[in-house]
Amino acid sequence: MIKISKETIERIKENVVKGRRNKEDEDFEGGSIGEPGVEELVEEVLKGGVKPKEIIDYINEAMEVVGKRYETGEFFIPDMMASAEAVSAGMKVLEPYLSSTGESMDKIVIATVEGDLHDIGKNIVALLLKGAGFNVIDLGTNVSAEKIVETVKEERAKFVGLSALLTTTMRRMGEVVDKLRAEGVAVKVLAGGAAVSAEYAEQIGAIYCKDAFEAVEVAKGD
Repeated sequence: MIKISKETIERIKENVVKGRRNKEDEDFEGGSIGEPGVEELVEEVLKGGVKPKEIIDYINEAMEVVGKRYETGEFFIPDMMASAEAVSAGMKVLEPYLSSTGESMDKIVIATVEGDLHDIGKNIVALLLKGAGFNVIDLGTNVSAEKIVETVKEERAKFVGLSALLTTTMRRMGEVVDKLRAEGVAVKVLAGGAAVSAEYAEQIGAIYCKDAFEAVEVAKGD
């Protein structure tokens, strides 16, 4: 077994913040091409015997840094997306190990509601949830209440994440919650998107998440 230094594991965190999926990616300053990215580093530490949960903890720490930089205006949406994609690349390497060790966390069904085709926010939430170890079933955009409820029941999901950018489509969230309740499906509903407010989420019986980072915290804190 290869001996892995703490510095090597820390480089995973560093490369998530830099948004580098693999050695072919450059960092935000245009450098680092040819150096190991998140994929290569995760593979290396796994071979060295580092536990998947420990790696996920480092990834989560990295995304906390990204979240703080986004809040302060140092990072913008493209920076956050790059970091989220680096997380996704690392999670693809981790997935077989998570399934074999039973460390995968609860299932969450995520979708942009019917009539709405916007997916950037939803995609960021999905990537961060995967990075936190959740089993994410992403139904995409323009998804009917019937499809969402059907999937929640089939997958026995613990959470539903609903996104809407438009006030005209936001009301569909209430339809999803009503249908879940009518069919006796016990699941926590997370709601977010530009059109959604804390007041509206409370009104329909959902949990408001102002951004992707809060959605992860809500799911992890359950």
